[in-house]
Amino acid sequence: MAEPGVVNQKQAALVARIAAGEALVGTIGLGYVGLPLAVEFASAGLRVRGFDIAEEKVAAINRGESYVKDVPAARVAEHVQAGRLVASADFAGLAECDAIIICVPTPLGKTKDPDLSMVVDASEAIAQHQRPGQLIVLESTTYPGTTEELIQPILERGGLKAGNDFFLAFSPERVDPGNPRYHTRNTPKIIGGVTPECTAAAKALYSRAVETVIEVSSTRTAEMVKLLENTFRSVNIGLVNEVALMCERLGVNVWEVIEAAASKPFGFMPFYPGPGLGGHCIPIDPLYLSWKMKTLNYRARFIELAGEINSEMPEYVCERVALALNDQKKAVNGSRILVVGVAYKKDIDDVRESPALDIINVLRSRGATVLWHDPFVPSVRFGEQTEHSAELMPAVRQCDAVVIVTDHGGLSWPEIVDAAPLVLDTRNATRGLTSPKLLRL
Repeated sequence: MAEPGVVNQKQAALVARIAAGEALVGTIGLGYVGLPLAVEFASAGLRVRGFDIAEEKVAAINRGESYVKDVPAARVAEHVQAGRLVASADFAGLAECDAIIICVPTPLGKTKDPDLSMVVDASEAIAQHQRPGQLIVLESTTYPGTTEELIQPILERGGLKAGNDFFLAFSPERVDPGNPRYHTRNTPKIIGGVTPECTAAAKALYSRAVETVIEVSSTRTAEMVKLLENTFRSVNIGLVNEVALMCERLGVNVWEVIEAAASKPFGFMPFYPGPGLGGHCIPIDPLYLSWKMKTLNYRARFIELAGEINSEMPEYVCERVALALNDQKKAVNGSRILVVGVAYKKDIDDVRESPALDIINVLRSRGATVLWHDPFVPSVRFGEQTEHSAELMPAVRQCDAVVIVTDHGGLSWPEIVDAAPLVLDTRNATRGLTSPKLLRL
């Protein structure tokens, strides 16, 4: 860290290269976070080199193709053809980069502990090719302390010091797949460095590609920001899911209750119940915080309770299906059930942590024959088997029950309700429709 009043020459040179549009930015991981970020930096006039171990992704990008729904192929092709964007599986190229951004997955292990193996691998690759003056930023979601406790020691092992010889920061990804309004450029970016010099270097970089950059005092603060955001959502979804369970027992329409409560112009923010949590963030991120707090002898009670309620929703949905079939003098065992929607939310093709997969597995374990349809997901792998989306209306007419798990736009819900013998709607997709064979969560 530079002394007060003393200019860090390495940082000054880096910031100057960024300002002049001469910096080469490397992104490790070219998935739903890394690819949009790479395209935005290229759009800002910087040269970008994307690194990934998946050779099919590397080849697709270098052909000018996109496999991320929110990134049009035309944008990728434009930057590839202009020489601003290139992908590689050769991590030796990290040595040429002025800034390197880590955008790799951070899943949970089987015991619900954080699996940071890909972050460690990325850090080791950087350390192997590291040179003075580089900026390294972690975007992968993790627990507070990861940047300083895990990454910094790896990068300082060769003798370089963060804040002096190189610059290290954390900036949480804020990707919302399928959001038509907010994307990488217009979503405010949080930046926290291990030193003020690191924060300033990271701000200089992100300010080229993002409209609003917000500095915080440390990497731990930035790491905690991301976990608060998604814990807030998880806890409130858990609350409204429990309200849905209570309303069902009280004979009250939970959707009507929420809509009426949302008319209050202050002190209330509507959240909606559903069949369970899915996606890359909300089911996982709060557990990072819960795990970290256990190491400090503290129990994150709200997180654990919300996780318990949300994780039980797929089973609850299956029980509602069973009871509805029973009212028609049918058993789940032997029934033919269609699940509509396997993506974790509407109008995207992402099935990670989708509650639909749990619902399908539970219904099958009870003896049901389960088909599924999703206009955005052509196929899904269940164990060793790859299954394909069924043709919608023929499947509706041949089934004993339809379960709406994902409320994709473009589907004719009136037609589905009219043709099906029984419908359980877990997303209020059929709002406004009435039928004795239509049930809602």
